[in-house]
Amino acid sequence: MQPPPDEARKNAAQDAQWSRPECQAWTGALLLGTCLLYCARVSMPVCSVSMSQDFGWNKKEAGIVLSSFFWGYCLTQIVGGHLGDRIGGEKVILLSASAWGFITAATPMLAHLGSTHLVFMTFSRILTGLLQGVYFPALTSLLSQKVRESERGFTYSTVGAGSQFGTLVTGAVGSLLLDWYGWQSVFYFSGGLTLLWVCYVYRYLLSEQDLILALGVLAQGLPMSQHTKVPWRQLFRKPSVWAVIFSQLSSACSFFILLSWLPTFFKETFPSSKGWIFNVVPWLVAIPASLFSGFLSDHLISQGYRTITVRKFMQVMGLGLSSIFALCLGHTSSFCKSVVFASASIGLQTFNHSGISVNIQDLAPSCAGFLFGVANTAGALAAPTPASPPGTTPLASHPGTALETACHSAPRSPLLSAGVVGVCLGGYLIETTGSWTSVFNLVAAISSLGLCTFLVFGQAKRVDLSPAHEDL
Repeated sequence: MQPPPDEARKNAAQDAQWSRPECQAWTGALLLGTCLLYCARVSMPVCSVSMSQDFGWNKKEAGIVLSSFFWGYCLTQIVGGHLGDRIGGEKVILLSASAWGFITAATPMLAHLGSTHLVFMTFSRILTGLLQGVYFPALTSLLSQKVRESERGFTYSTVGAGSQFGTLVTGAVGSLLLDWYGWQSVFYFSGGLTLLWVCYVYRYLLSEQDLILALGVLAQGLPMSQHTKVPWRQLFRKPSVWAVIFSQLSSACSFFILLSWLPTFFKETFPSSKGWIFNVVPWLVAIPASLFSGFLSDHLISQGYRTITVRKFMQVMGLGLSSIFALCLGHTSSFCKSVVFASASIGLQTFNHSGISVNIQDLAPSCAGFLFGVANTAGALAAPTPASPPGTTPLASHPGTALETACHSAPRSPLLSAGVVGVCLGGYLIETTGSWTSVFNLVAAISSLGLCTFLVFGQAKRVDLSPAHEDL
C-alpha cells in the first residue's frame, strides 16, 4: 500500500536532511563562508581613506563607491532564493563565492586598468553586491531543506555569527595589512581566502556531479514546471508571511540605525573615550550572544515548548529587550554604562536569527529561499553600506560625508550611504532635536512595531501551498 502523498513528501524531505556529522561539517564551513563574505564586503570601507588619497576622491565620490554595493545587493535577493530552492543553496553559494572572491582579489588590478578609477571601482562594488545578494537567501533555502526543525535555531545562529566575526577579522587584520603593505593587500587577503574556501568546499563537501548538473540547469534557463513555480497567490495571502516580512524589515532598520549612529554618539558624547572600546566590545558580545540564542532556541523546542512560542520569545529578546537597552543609552551620562547598554542591545539583536530568520524556514521550507529573498530585499532597502569595521577609522567620521549629502542632515556620519530612510531619519532627528534620545526612541518605536506584528500574526505552522489547499 502506497503512503499518502503528504507523508511521502515528508519522508523524502527527511531522507534529504543532513546526518549529524554532515550537519557539523557544513555548519563549520558555512560559518567560515559567512565570515569571508563579510571580509570581502568590508574590504572597501577599510581601504576607502587610503584609496581616496591615492585616486584623489572627494567625500562624495568615495560615498558613491561605498554605497554602490547595495545597488546590486538589493537586486538579487529574490533570484538567489529561488535559485537555491531550484538547484540547491550550496551550489548557488559556491558559484557566487567563487565569483565575488575573484572580483575582490582582482580589485587592485581593476583599479589600475585606466584613469577612470571611480567607474571601475563603482562597477566592481555593484557586481560584488549582485553576487553576494544571493548568499543569505540561498543559505536559508539550504538550511530549511537539510537541517531538522529542532536544530535550525542553533545552526542558523552559528552560521550568522560569522558576520560579526568577519567584521572583527577585517577590522583587525585588515588594519594591520593596510599599515604594513598598503590597501591592495586587504583585497588580496579577503579575496584569496574566499577562493581557498571555495576549493575546500568543492573538494570535500560538494559532489562534482551535482555541481555540473546545477550548471546545466542554469545554462538551460531554468525551465519551469508546475511543481517548481512559486505559489505567489497562496503565499502572500497568509498573514503570517506578511508578519515575518514586516518584522524582518523592522529588525534590519533598527539594527542599521544603531550600527550607523553609535560611533558618532560615543564620539560626541564621550570625546575623550578610546574608539576601539565602543567599536569592538559590542561585536565581541554579539558573537557568543548569537550562539547562545540558537542553543537556547533548540533546547526549548526539545523540552516540548511549541515552536511558535519559542520563535516569539526570541523576538521578544531580539526586538523588545534590545530596544529597552537602546532607550537606556539616551538616559545615561556614564561611558561604562553606555558601552554596556550598546553591547546588550547589539548582542540581543542576534536573537533575531533564532526568531524571524528561522521562522521563514518553518513556514515554507520548499520556497524558503524565495521568501527570505523577499524579506531581505525589504531589509536591504533599509540597510546602508557596511560600516568601517571595528578598530578602524571610518572615512565617514569626518564632516561632509555622502550621507550628509544624501540626507541633508547628519554631519560626521559613521557610514557612507545614499537614500537610506531609517538612517537619514535618525540624522534628521539629531539635527532638529539636538538630542540623541530621539534616535534611540526611533529605534524602540520601529522595533516595537515589528515585534507587535509578529506576536499577533506570527505562526510556525507550515503553510500548505498546494493548489488544493489554497484557501487555508
